[in-house]
Amino acid sequence: MSTDQFHHRKSAVTLRIMNQGKPAANRPVKIRQMGHEFLFGVGGFDAVALMGDMPDAGRKAFLHDRLDRLFSVMNYATLPFYLGRYEPSEGSPDEARTLAAAEYFRSRGVPVKGHPLVWHTVCADWLMRYSNKEILEKLKRRIEREMTHFKGLIDIWDVINEVVIMPVFDKYDNAVTRVCRELGRVSMVREVFTAARAANPSAVLLLNDFDLSAPYEILIDGCLQAGIPIDVIGIQSHQHQGYWGAEKTQEILDRYAQFNLPIHFTENTIISGDIMPGHIVDLNDWQVDAWPSTPEGEERQARETMEMYSLLFAHPLVEAITAWSAVDGGWLKAPGGLLREDNSVKPVFAELEKKIRGEWMSTAAMTCGVAGELHFEGFRGGYEIECEGKKAAFTLDKKGGTITVNV
Repeated sequence: MSTDQFHHRKSAVTLRIMNQGKPAANRPVKIRQMGHEFLFGVGGFDAVALMGDMPDAGRKAFLHDRLDRLFSVMNYATLPFYLGRYEPSEGSPDEARTLAAAEYFRSRGVPVKGHPLVWHTVCADWLMRYSNKEILEKLKRRIEREMTHFKGLIDIWDVINEVVIMPVFDKYDNAVTRVCRELGRVSMVREVFTAARAANPSAVLLLNDFDLSAPYEILIDGCLQAGIPIDVIGIQSHQHQGYWGAEKTQEILDRYAQFNLPIHFTENTIISGDIMPGHIVDLNDWQVDAWPSTPEGEERQARETMEMYSLLFAHPLVEAITAWSAVDGGWLKAPGGLLREDNSVKPVFAELEKKIRGEWMSTAAMTCGVAGELHFEGFRGGYEIECEGKKAAFTLDKKGGTITVNV
């Protein structure tokens, strides 16, 4: 048994190198990984703003610089589909800008997730004038519209968000809570997941929640028992009140591994300033004028983030980690970003770059055998191979076997 904690992230293959139709016998080659199969994500909301009418050329260049910096390391983006903002007036969705943002990421080879299709928070007020039956039908039509229009650009979706609290949410009245209270959690999930699967049968569909207590496990189990087609378990990990630590992180992994489904850490936040007081129950209740990052906090954030990422990358069911705040000062004004507000690199970003683009990438210098073959093992993802000045690409995936590469 391998002692490599990341062995499950790798594949071994036989590469057959061909040059002008003949085996590249005894030729030296260089192999370099270009990208990861694993999804190292970040919120890509700035791309939507960039696609809008932005007469300020300086601001436009600033956002381009931010995205260039972030996605020089990260390889996965989340775009916003909060109904109350995406479609504040019925029939007028913010489709053009969001499509352009998704195209922007596709042009960079960055897969995109849409977040979320259904949620009781940031819900559309205009839904309130309809009956529960009509609300549900409009939600399902909304799912069909987005998943159809963005098919091929966005094929990963948080279908429904925070169902555990959804039917008992009482901070304000909203259309989604009304429907979920009537249907119940499992039936609500069934309705929206069935609509999502019909709209894009090949899409990756997530159930996502911040409540990681027993009720979420019960909900997942109930959904699976009911035959609901959940592809991925989404786990939010906002740690404004302090880093979970290795023990808690492992305990959560152990509990959700029981379902043997892929796990995405969809919203990860580790802050680099003062910790939010522990008595706050709803993180949204912590309202401050400013929440500065500190040098000591930035070193702590880097250390804690790297420990958590290493634990998650080592777990065979985890397929994605998304750093929720790309930049400090986002949600709750928290200093939870990978970059400072002026786009400068924080220690956490530099450390992630060392791992994602360094230690967790594979390279090799080898010599082909007499049949032009060589045996190679590396982290899964996209590769470039160079032989006598000529280059070609190949992909290392779970299948392994033999790959023929023409240079």
